[in-house]
Amino acid sequence: MSIETQPRSVSQTEQYEKCAWRFYLQRVERVIPRPAAWSHHGTAFHAVAEAFELSGRTMGEDEALQLFSDRYSALINKALEKEADTDRWLAAGYTGGEDIERRYVLGQNQVSHYVTTWAEQHPTTTWRTPDGTPGLELYFMVELGGVKVRGYIDQLVDDEDAVRPRDWKTGSTKSKFQLQTYGVAVRKLYGVEVNKADWYLAKEGRLSRPVKLDEVREEDVAERFAAMDAGVKRGDFPANPGYDCRFCDVSHACSFRQ
Repeated sequence: MSIETQPRSVSQTEQYEKCAWRFYLQRVERVIPRPAAWSHHGTAFHAVAEAFELSGRTMGEDEALQLFSDRYSALINKALEKEADTDRWLAAGYTGGEDIERRYVLGQNQVSHYVTTWAEQHPTTTWRTPDGTPGLELYFMVELGGVKVRGYIDQLVDDEDAVRPRDWKTGSTKSKFQLQTYGVAVRKLYGVEVNKADWYLAKEGRLSRPVKLDEVREEDVAERFAAMDAGVKRGDFPANPGYDCRFCDVSHACSFRQ
């Protein structure tokens, strides 16, 4: 499927809005991105959180830590096969090797806190779809503004008479647009109330303040997807060099980088 006709996502749209040339290099030219341990850290933590919640929170701490270790190590080793020189890895303020080791320990600590302290203090019921599917890594596909939009929602939790989207974050970047899209999609697909959403902040071991979604309109969310989709179909990919270049995983192939 070509980039012009494939469904859109929040990550595609925000990447295009931030720097359309990065979008072009990564998704059209297929430049091989530089690896970053932070990506594998996040993926491994998500795998544990999903498995823990799917178990009805019966998974023990030792099993959760082993799952993180196995998943993180497998991801890192696969990335090292493609780029063995860790000095070429993205790692803010660290060498690539230091960041790989640091995030293994950090991830273990975050997993331990999530499955013990936080889970014990915050009883949570995962919402289920009408056919009984648990709202964990829940796939969705909806049409917004004439554009097919897809994604995965980390968790949907029961929130009194409503449903609350929750995104698990191991990093510091948060996207209200992501939560707004989730809210619109869940309403559209299941006809349920979605008034708030939040992030679980693994770095701090707590929930964020709730993001209000009750006044978020479908047309406002759809407008951003439609604008991005139109730009891609026009072949319009302007560069936006600046501070974020240092975190760009395809900057090595970019003539505009700073």
